[in-house]
Amino acid sequence: MQKSPSRLLELDFFRGLVLLIIVVDHIGGSILSRVTLHAYALCDAAEVFVFLGGFATATAYATLAERRTEAAARHRFLRRSLEIYRAFLVTAGLMLAVSAVLIAFSIDAPNLTTADLEDFMDAPLAALRDILLFRRQPYLASVLPMYAFFALCVPLVLPLARRRPWWLLAGSVALWAVAPAVSAYLPAVEDTQWDFNPLAWQLLFVLGVLTRCQPVYQKISAHRAGWLVSVLAFGVVVGAAYYKLFIEHTPLDASYKQNLSWLRAGNFLAIAWLVANLIRLGWVKKLAQWLPWVGMIGRKGLLCFVAGAVISLVADSLLYTATDGYLDIPLGLVTDAAAIGALFVAARLAEPVKRLMSLRARRTGSVSS
Repeated sequence: MQKSPSRLLELDFFRGLVLLIIVVDHIGGSILSRVTLHAYALCDAAEVFVFLGGFATATAYATLAERRTEAAARHRFLRRSLEIYRAFLVTAGLMLAVSAVLIAFSIDAPNLTTADLEDFMDAPLAALRDILLFRRQPYLASVLPMYAFFALCVPLVLPLARRRPWWLLAGSVALWAVAPAVSAYLPAVEDTQWDFNPLAWQLLFVLGVLTRCQPVYQKISAHRAGWLVSVLAFGVVVGAAYYKLFIEHTPLDASYKQNLSWLRAGNFLAIAWLVANLIRLGWVKKLAQWLPWVGMIGRKGLLCFVAGAVISLVADSLLYTATDGYLDIPLGLVTDAAAIGALFVAARLAEPVKRLMSLRARRTGSVSS
């Protein structure tokens, strides 16, 4: 498929890379996950995913507004919010269905949605209502409600990012600061909570939007003291890696991720600054050209996220059963390769399947008329 001239090669590459990392990071016995971002940083692929989502959103909105109108761009992202909501429902359903099939084959693994499945079997209408209202978010579907919220806010955020960036940043920081206090008011069934508080994580989404709309990096890096920012970022990255590798080996409290703690956000921003330097030097573009299949996955972001959720759950459960939960390097590597290959196949088949469905729809329409 011919890529749109408005697409950024580096953006597609990073989005594809993050989707691959998300897949292996959710496989408990994965060997590759031992060297991904979360292994040496206080943040993980989730921060990258959200930041890139903001950057990509600003790119798409600006392109559509330029080619057509602002109204068309606003309408597109309102529809996008509905698309993400639909993807959430599909992912939630798949998590329940896959868990049910695996349990039927006597496969018992820690990440199966057993509790949600039992509630669904006991009271299907109530469980369905809870999923429709985001009160219940089965395993790996929990990031999508946050994204639906972001897409819904795009018509408000993008104009502010271009005309009143400081107002937008101040409002975003203020909302992030109060987010932990209001997290209990998010809709959720009893004894559960959102894995991602959208009122907190909007900060990274907004920063991604501002990075695309305003020349923040260009201005700072061009300043005569800009090199000091790179030195500071390098120090933060090294310090966080030292802490993670040699001091604190246990995972941070779950609330740090749920409410996007300043430790996670600060570590990510330091990494992002250093990566921006590599992009400016052209290294990332060369890597993206060398690995075009990663960019292909990035261009099919929503579909590959849904497919990746299923792949992760199946691979994690089968590997856990095969190894009794113990680390097995050969089987772990085989599982990693199979999961990555499966995600590539899903991305590769997306376009032919879409064309086939469109052709059938046209033929059905012509016959009925």
